Amino acid sequence: MATTAARAGAIGGLVFLGVTAVVGAVPMLRDPTGAPWSIPLTMLRYSPFHSFLIPGLVLLLSNGLLSFVALWFVLSKRKNYEWWVMGQGVVLAGWLLVQIAALRLVAWPHWFYGAVAALLVSAGWALRRKAIPPQL
Repeated sequence: MATTAARAGAIGGLVFLGVTAVVGAVPMLRDPTGAPWSIPLTMLRYSPFHSFLIPGLVLLLSNGLLSFVALWFVLSKRKNYEWWVMGQGVVLAGWLLVQIAALRLVAWPHWFYGAVAALLVSAGWALRRKAIPPQL
């Protein structure tokens, strides 16, 4: 029962993260000025970037495409897929920490996606614990 809930949480979290990362990244790649999201370039004043091109590319690869790779591992029940789920949670947490440091700003989406990262790490951990047979 717990395995089913952990697996469902992992699948839901990966789908949500993958879709929202792609939806967030593609407009940043098409127009790196931030205009599609009404984000002024001055948001990047403390970061090493002068446009949203590189952040959009990193978002697309690290949280978009990587989430779908991890999802494929989960759905196909590949060996050690739990590590992919936990890894994606860690990648998301890292993305959030770097973003907060670069922008010098914490907003509600950071808290929300932090919860998604915690969900992914927790679900992966629960699945991993279930996959390891008890030793006597």
